[in-house]
Amino acid sequence: MKFKTKLYIGFGFLFGLFITSYLVFIFVMEQLDKNTGEVVDNYEMLYLANTIESQMGTFSRESIGTIADPPPELVDQLDKNKEEAISNIHKAIAALERLDSRESSQELIQRLKEMSETYEAIEEEADQLRAEGNMEALKTLYWYEGRSAREEMMEVAKELQVLQQQTAAEKLNQSSDMYSLLKKMIVIYALVGFAIGVGMAIWTMRSITGNLNKVTTVMNKVAFRKSNKWPRIDISSKDEIGDIAVAFNEMAGTLEAHAREEEKLKHAAEEQSWLKTKVAEVATMYPGIDNLETLAQRFITKVTPMVGASYGVFYIRTSVDGEETFQKQAAYAYNHEDPAKDSFRLGEGIIGQCALEKRAMLMDHVPENYIRITSGLGSASPANVLVVPAEFQGEVLAVIELATLEPFKEGEKQLLKEVMGGIGINIKSIMRHMQIEKLLEESQSLTEELQLQQEELRTVNEQLEEQYENSEQKTKELEKIKLILEEKAQQLTLNSQYKSEFLANMSHELRTPLNSLLILAQMLAENASGNLTDKQVEYAKTIFSSGNDLLRLINDILDIAKVEAGKMEVIFEDVNIKDVQTFVETQFAPLAREKGVQLSVQLADELPETIYTDKQRLQQVLMNLLSNAFKFTHEGIVSLRVEKAQNKAARGPYTEADIAFIVKDTGIGIPKHKQEEIFEAFKQADGTISRKYGGTGLGLSISREIAHLLGGSIEVQSAEHQGSTFTLRVPQDQPHQQPEQSAASAEVAAGLPPQIEEPPPIKESHAAGSEKRSNSKTALLEGKKILIVDDDMRNIFALTTALESYHVDVLFAENGREGIDMLNGNPDIDLVLMDIMMPEINGFEAIRLIRKQAEFEQLPIIALTAKAMKDDRKRCIEAGASDYISKPVNLEQLFSTMRVWLYR
Repeated sequence: MKFKTKLYIGFGFLFGLFITSYLVFIFVMEQLDKNTGEVVDNYEMLYLANTIESQMGTFSRESIGTIADPPPELVDQLDKNKEEAISNIHKAIAALERLDSRESSQELIQRLKEMSETYEAIEEEADQLRAEGNMEALKTLYWYEGRSAREEMMEVAKELQVLQQQTAAEKLNQSSDMYSLLKKMIVIYALVGFAIGVGMAIWTMRSITGNLNKVTTVMNKVAFRKSNKWPRIDISSKDEIGDIAVAFNEMAGTLEAHAREEEKLKHAAEEQSWLKTKVAEVATMYPGIDNLETLAQRFITKVTPMVGASYGVFYIRTSVDGEETFQKQAAYAYNHEDPAKDSFRLGEGIIGQCALEKRAMLMDHVPENYIRITSGLGSASPANVLVVPAEFQGEVLAVIELATLEPFKEGEKQLLKEVMGGIGINIKSIMRHMQIEKLLEESQSLTEELQLQQEELRTVNEQLEEQYENSEQKTKELEKIKLILEEKAQQLTLNSQYKSEFLANMSHELRTPLNSLLILAQMLAENASGNLTDKQVEYAKTIFSSGNDLLRLINDILDIAKVEAGKMEVIFEDVNIKDVQTFVETQFAPLAREKGVQLSVQLADELPETIYTDKQRLQQVLMNLLSNAFKFTHEGIVSLRVEKAQNKAARGPYTEADIAFIVKDTGIGIPKHKQEEIFEAFKQADGTISRKYGGTGLGLSISREIAHLLGGSIEVQSAEHQGSTFTLRVPQDQPHQQPEQSAASAEVAAGLPPQIEEPPPIKESHAAGSEKRSNSKTALLEGKKILIVDDDMRNIFALTTALESYHVDVLFAENGREGIDMLNGNPDIDLVLMDIMMPEINGFEAIRLIRKQAEFEQLPIIALTAKAMKDDRKRCIEAGASDYISKPVNLEQLFSTMRVWLYR
């Protein structure tokens, strides 16, 4: 702190103390004045309280006079005195209310106001009684109600008087205390001001003289010397002497730093001179070296002692069997008993890691058993191990490893950095020289080989000319063969087309008579009229069952043909596993009861709710597998278990998300040598003429192909007389496809008619069955007019017979043209059953012509066809059909579809 500042502070403090004391005095005087004013106000309020009390006394006295039967001339004077008294009371109360704002005072004043109003009301009543001359009531009012009001007002006035007296006393005491405090503060401020003034003077003088003495002492110690250490002035004050001390200390520091920098530059110059000398010394040994081993040995021998190391190894990059390694080429003070490796791959160990990262690595905490530096007198562990790479244009060509008993100095590390760059250049130079020599040797060898090959080429050329002539001839022959093969391919295409047409026609020709056979057999089996014997019903059931077997045979033949032609389609959708369980139980529970075989359908706990597959194809495979299981099982159990796949299938691995359908039976089993044969078309495990079990042998073949189309497979495990286990695996990792057709239409598009169940055993009486059917179905179809368009009278007869049993009015036409004419002649027709394959105008054209007529745009038309090829449904819907059913017609399906369209 500056001297001037100290003086300003001292005098400023005294002046500030004076100002502060003056302001305090002013404040105290104002408080005294304020207290005096409050005392005066309190005395005024006390006077008002006394006025209220005295005026109440006057009012009470004059009131007594008015009821004491005074002379008439005094009555007016008494009333006047009462009015003046009560007026003075009101004025005093109003003044008190204005002057005294304290809550306690205001509360008493409000009570006085209320009491005065009460008392005035009593006085008004008293004046009325006096005017009436009712003196007795007047006296009673005065001495009871009036006296009570007066006493209460007097008590409140006294409380208010006491409150004002207490307040006045308190204010007087406060003024007295304030006056005593003022006198004490004057004495204290005088003493404090004197003490502070003396203290500031002493403080200023001591700070000046003390710092001057310190500066003088240090200055006396300064002399011209060669030492790099200068004394310092230890003064922490911020005054002028402190500035002198700071300047001196900065000067001393600058001189010391200059001396240290000079010493540092001298040391650096010595180190640089040493470094250049050593680098030049190393560089002089390179000329005349023409192989890597000599270069490595001379370098490690020269550099190791130069950097103060006691152990060194030199590794050079080499290629062994196409793999790059760093091989030890030379060593310094190497101990042959060390277990260290002689070569390292890139990234292996410290040597390989150093080469990989292209940077030096220092280990300064070396374990005792790492390596031993030995001499004739003993051995010791190194203190530091340094590994340094040698590079050329970013490529590490060599690595050296050095060990020392003392830590490496910075100059030694810098020397290694300098010489490692030079050794990299020399290694690359020697490598190129060696490569050139090798190439020269190879060139000479290749020249000799080339001469030999030229002779061989002349011979080969002559042979090639001969082969060229032969190849031209063979090319012409191949072109002829190609033309022949193209003709064969065209013939095969035509054959395939003819085969497809043949199968379609055969399907139509076989299904058409089968349609009427199944319809009539089903009607006979139902025995709706009840006029057939049980034996005749059984015959009808047998006919119906045989017809279904024939239908399945037709379907199998069509399926195997589609498989061979590659035209079987699958339509993927989300399938509820519970629906699969219900389907199997519904289809096979009656068969299981009939054969006395137990049926078990189990779903594993971890299954998803739905799987992604073709529902119809999945059901077809399960139908085939379970049908075979029941066919070859006479007692025991047939089970279906659905679970997640757990291992590999025959056609590849499956994930845990894939689903396995395991069909197991306790039947006759399959011999090992027959297990592959059963999947071939038209073959069975028992294929002899005397075989016990029938069938075409197409079911498993079709099932395996369908499994492949679903992306899965079928496996079999079986032993003769021990049952069989078929496992269908359905993968769930296929991409979701958007099916072009609904699941309901998939069965028709693929040529698969709906599953036709055998009618269950009729347990009710014929009359009861007829009544039940009448209540459920006849009521919905009765009275409807149906047009059947079909060129086969057998189908017309069968459908007409079935429909008339439901009291339906049936019309028919034998071709499309007659059907249109019949429709125009009977516009009240409710629904049309349209066959597709007809002469003159087929079903497609007939439907289009009907739809062109406005009155028939919404008429339900159900297409019926026995061809059942994959595009039939799509073509029917595009032509304008409302729905599609394949032949043979299932009556339940037909009636259900008709009810939907008749009441839509």
